[in-house]
Amino acid sequence: MVEFLRMNALAAKAPDSASSVTASSGGRALTGGRISKLELLKSSSRQPGEASFFYVDHHFQYDAVKVLPGEYFVASDDLMIMTVLGSCISACIWDTRARAGGMNHFMLPDGDSADGGGRYGSYAMELLINQMLKVGARRETMQAKVFGGAQVMAGFTSMNVGERNTKFVMDYLATERIPVVSQDVLDIHPRKVCFFPVTGKALVKRLAHSHPETLAVEERKGNALSVAKSTAGGSVDLF
Repeated sequence: MVEFLRMNALAAKAPDSASSVTASSGGRALTGGRISKLELLKSSSRQPGEASFFYVDHHFQYDAVKVLPGEYFVASDDLMIMTVLGSCISACIWDTRARAGGMNHFMLPDGDSADGGGRYGSYAMELLINQMLKVGARRETMQAKVFGGAQVMAGFTSMNVGERNTKFVMDYLATERIPVVSQDVLDIHPRKVCFFPVTGKALVKRLAHSHPETLAVEERKGNALSVAKSTAGGSVDLF
């Protein structure tokens, strides 16, 4: 099911979580009785390639981490993982039993991982799945939501990076037998993606067109609002 929701409604109704933080942590109070752990998150040591830009998202009233190109983040904590995508891809993987999830952000399907690391899909996907396994996830209970792959520059059709990235991640997940329960890919829209690793909920906001001259054509085709495709167990909300 795909829900089309207004931003102000979502602000007052952030995703539920199975975990809570007690006031004894000493952080600032957030909505829903949660306490911010921002300082603790900032002070914790991180692995190479692990996202480390933490902040409080005032819209959703959540501790959040921003995943930059080439980075990943995996958590079983009550926080939000966010990224912004053009032709890049983010896979959000969630384990239904461990109630843990993670996101990556890669730029190209493959390349020399020694130079690019998580910027390449082949390494970024392996890294994300391995980190999920480390927090107790199992391959048979993992599911994926995939975002990005836009053609954000007009005229680049013969070697569309977004299409290559999208094909790569879909083929990779099929090989690993991880079902894709939701997706919002291709088209010409950059996207902002917010993922909640405890619940597996994903929110997507389509950003301004990089080449707006195609907007009228797209609206006539009905593509402007035909976004996330989902099956049972997966949902994507637009905000």
